Formats: sequence, C-alpha cells, structure tokens
Amino acid sequence: MLRENIADLMAFMVVAEEKSFTKAARKLNISQSALSHSIKNLEDRLHLQLLRRTTRSVAPTNIGERLLELYTPHLVAMESELKNLCETIDHPSGTIRITAPDYAAKAILWPKLCPLLAKYPDIHLEISIDYALTDIVAERFDAGVRLGEQVEKDMIALKIGPDLRMAAVASPHYLETHSVPETPRDLLEHHCINLRLPTSGGFYVWEFEENGHECKIRVEGQLSFNTIDQALDAAEAGFGIAYTTEDAVVERVASGRLKRILENYCPPFPGYYLYYPTRRQHTAAFQLVIDSLRYKAL
Repeated sequence: MLRENIADLMAFMVVAEEKSFTKAARKLNISQSALSHSIKNLEDRLHLQLLRRTTRSVAPTNIGERLLELYTPHLVAMESELKNLCETIDHPSGTIRITAPDYAAKAILWPKLCPLLAKYPDIHLEISIDYALTDIVAERFDAGVRLGEQVEKDMIALKIGPDLRMAAVASPHYLETHSVPETPRDLLEHHCINLRLPTSGGFYVWEFEENGHECKIRVEGQLSFNTIDQALDAAEAGFGIAYTTEDAVVERVASGRLKRILENYCPPFPGYYLYYPTRRQHTAAFQLVIDSLRYKAL
C-alpha cells in the first residue's frame, strides 16, 4: 500500500499544482486516462475526495489541501535527495576518512589518490596517521590501512600493495666496527634500536624465519622510538641495527647510508590492505577510492 500511495500522491501533487489533468499528464509523461485512474485509486483507498472537478477547473478539496500540506514537503525532499544521488554518480563528492600508518599513507595512499582528487575536486580526503589498530567504526572512519595479517576477520579487506619483507639494517660504520650478524640470534650481542608498539605499549619482537621455523628475538639497545623514521635515522647515525619493512629502507640502502643484513632470514608476508566494515552500498566517492587503491600486480 505504501508503494502505491507514494506514486499516486506524487501524481495528486502535480494535478493540484497544475490545476489541470491535461497539463499534469503532460508533465508526468503519462496519458490523461492513466492519471485519472491513479487519482481515483488513491481516493478509493483513502476513502477521501481529494479533488473537486468541474468542466473548467480542478482544485483540491479541504481535505486535499490538508493532505498536500502534510505530504508535499516530504515528497519534495525525497525527490531532491534522489536527484542528488543521481547527480553524485556523475559528480562524486563527500569526505572520505582513512586511518593509516605514515609509510602506507606516503607510499601508497597519496600516490594513488592524488590523481583521483585532482579529477574530482568535490571529493575531500582526510588521512589520520596512526600506528595503533584503530577501531574504525567507533572512531567514525570510512576505512583503515593495516598489514594483511592484522586485519580483523569481520572486516572486508582489499589488497592495496605488494607483499612485503622485513629488513635489518645498519650503517656501514657500525658494521665496520662490529662483527656482522650471521644469524638472528647473533643480534643478542649487538646494539639494536627498539620500536615501541602503540597497541600494547611493549617493544616490537623482531620476527625472522630460520630453517622453515619462526624465530623471534627480543633485542636490546641504547635507543627506542615509536616511529620508524626515527629508528632509521638513529641507525644511519651508527647507534645500532634497526628493523622495519624493506620498502621503508629502499632509498637509504640504495644511497649506501644503510646496509642490509640477515636478508635470507626475512621471507615475504602479506602487505598493506584497505579494510572497511561491510559490503553495504558505497557512495560513489568511496567506490572511486576503492578502485584507485586496488593493487594490480605487474
């Protein structure tokens, strides 16, 4: 009944506005007989006379006027929202909020989304840098970025980057003045730069693979930080060995400021994923963000 009433109420509103079945039928792009049938059905269902018809004019009855006052604002608002939704398809707009660690934001999000933002100036992007495993629903983010192994099972996960490997690095000067570690356990005899985790508050345990088995090493050293760049700066300055993803050290290694060690003990693992709560209907803007970030292997 609701579906039928909405369609017939829209027809009634146009007849009342045009004060003519002929003009209203033309505006609605239907036949005059179909329009008359629609109005009659509405009046029959409601058991009300909504229009007063004469040979020269059509006008709402008193009850028809009351109905128009009650429903016209809602019907106009619905029509306006539907129009906006349709226009959004051609002109995506709105704010997309994403939480991500700084390296993922710099190396993946910005390069891929920069062209999208230039093409669609009405899309607004807010990137919040955070190492913690943010609850995107509670914090009202549209999506978050994590390493694949950290994504919760109830989230939709979209691969946005290649698989990664970890990298242990040190400055040439440090390696010249200390013995080069041959196995992960040799790190226990070295100065290592710790990274404090924002989630648990503890230090990150360095993970390697030795002879097909996982090997975890709790390292010690003079320095600890809560961001990767600080740890790498300290490694460059010769304060010890740092441990992070290899994509974060590419430039420093290529320039010779840092050298990799224990490379054979660092197997690949799932890289960065965009995650979001459900498969509900996305806005056009968010769908464009998803399509832009989707990883395409070369």
